[in-house]
Amino acid sequence: MYRTHTNGELRASHIGQEVTLSGWIQKSRDKGFIIWADLRDRYGITQLVFDEERTPKKMMEQAAHLGREFVVQVKGKVIERESKNSNMATGDIEILVSEVIILNKSLTPPFTIEDETDGGEDLRMKYRYLDIRRNPVRENLIFRHKVSMAVRNYLSAEGFVDVETPYLIKSTPEGARDFVVPSRMNEGQFYALPQSPQTFKQLLMVGGLDKYFQIVKCFRDEDLRADRQPEFTQIDCEMAFIEQEDILNMFEGLTRHLLKEINGVEIGDFPRMQYDDAMAKYGNDKPDIRFGMEFGELNAVAQHKDFGVFNNAELVVGIAVPGGNSYTRKEIDKLIDWVKRPQVGALGMVYSRCNDDGSFKSSVDKFYDQDDLAKWAEVTGAKTGDLICILSGDTNKVRAQLSALRMELAERLGLRNPKEFAPLWVIDFPLLELDEETGHYHAMHHPFTSPKPGQIELLDTNPGDVKANAYDLVLNGNEIGGGSIRIHDKATQAIMLKHLGFSDEEARAQFGFLMDAFEYGAPPHGGLAFGLDRLVSILGGQETIRDFIAFPKNNRGRDVMIDAPAPLDQEQLNELNLQLNLKKND
Repeated sequence: MYRTHTNGELRASHIGQEVTLSGWIQKSRDKGFIIWADLRDRYGITQLVFDEERTPKKMMEQAAHLGREFVVQVKGKVIERESKNSNMATGDIEILVSEVIILNKSLTPPFTIEDETDGGEDLRMKYRYLDIRRNPVRENLIFRHKVSMAVRNYLSAEGFVDVETPYLIKSTPEGARDFVVPSRMNEGQFYALPQSPQTFKQLLMVGGLDKYFQIVKCFRDEDLRADRQPEFTQIDCEMAFIEQEDILNMFEGLTRHLLKEINGVEIGDFPRMQYDDAMAKYGNDKPDIRFGMEFGELNAVAQHKDFGVFNNAELVVGIAVPGGNSYTRKEIDKLIDWVKRPQVGALGMVYSRCNDDGSFKSSVDKFYDQDDLAKWAEVTGAKTGDLICILSGDTNKVRAQLSALRMELAERLGLRNPKEFAPLWVIDFPLLELDEETGHYHAMHHPFTSPKPGQIELLDTNPGDVKANAYDLVLNGNEIGGGSIRIHDKATQAIMLKHLGFSDEEARAQFGFLMDAFEYGAPPHGGLAFGLDRLVSILGGQETIRDFIAFPKNNRGRDVMIDAPAPLDQEQLNELNLQLNLKKND
């Protein structure tokens, strides 16, 4: 056998035993007359010792040539360690080696394989298989496994059935671009990789399965960022014969279970906030409620003087920064520069200091007196020692800008404690969203979301006012899950598709299979999908998902380790009946 024990297993109680271990050489220390080497595997590190008095000369020579990351098998006796290391689980013992077998040599690694490494992200992604040997990465992957198993066990205990749905499907307009796969056997036709198993899980409800779940890969060909990958994993769920309250209660239970099981945190009630209130108070539909700084709308107390910037704005809105009056003028100027960056897009920022003596000092004192500034403080909830930051402009833009500033200030003030968890349901989303460029409405969630009861008629008169029977679960300022009650009858689905711009023929071609299924006794149903990658990263105290994915892609959607995507040779292209129109550089 390659090993009798793992490298994290041996303790003082094993002293005197003959053991066999296998693993990688983490590092060695050669003092000439004695050599120590650290042997590492997934479970820990065990120190090996070779010395001139007890080790044959030939083995001493062999030990002197054990390089970093050599894979070895060793046999020897567990002995008490003279200089104990309380920072290691195996720090009371070491192995006096009697035999070494080199199972595989290693080149010198391109970066140090230790908790604190000298490798940059690009280099570590190229050699990801080496990066996984480091404790932080390996522990993140084990943590992800622990979360996944907790999810499976919980949902199975609640009667959900794990069902696999197809990966090669038909391209449907769900919002993002599809990844497409050419069909060799059906010339000129293509499969798409699923953005979600949406229609299939609805069909499973028509099939009477009642409760479905799947931890499933999904694919979206869209612009990337730190918390987004072209392929991602969802905890996909659907239930029949339910209303919105049933869904919320079920997945509150799952979230509570994960926080207790994984983080040891007890959570009470999950607040519920309407979409319109979330936008008005926080400027986005996934607010972080671990801290305050709620928006105060100042139109009524700021648009009565001769300050054109405010008077010409659709919305004047501010936040109170706790303790912000301590900021120097230079620090405030840096904040103004921050909001004027292209990523935020504000034209400037007005501020007002709330002084210790109860007075106020603003950047627009020329236009506003102390009574005006006192009203600003009242509306924003500012207290003595705070700083009021105010932006103005078009409502949607300025809310997004102030939301970005709120989150940046919270980060600087240390208000986003990763060990504190604040879940929130956001409900009553608009059913439709207006595309300002085209002037057409599209589904905010997807075309299968049901409108709130009694609101379907508004689609003909005030489509922007129709609320969706939809809900998002937010945790610490991140959307970790979202879903809706679905349309389950053909007539309503046809009306919805018509208002999304589908002709009868287009609707039939795209979704005829689903609408046909609705004519065979489809039950009321709804569901929710968690983003597993994001959920795991937040439970793990981080917000970047790459660290919890075994082989992630970079910001350009490339796998730099295997060099994908890559071109196909002409023979493959011919077999797939594909012709590439490549623009060549002059």
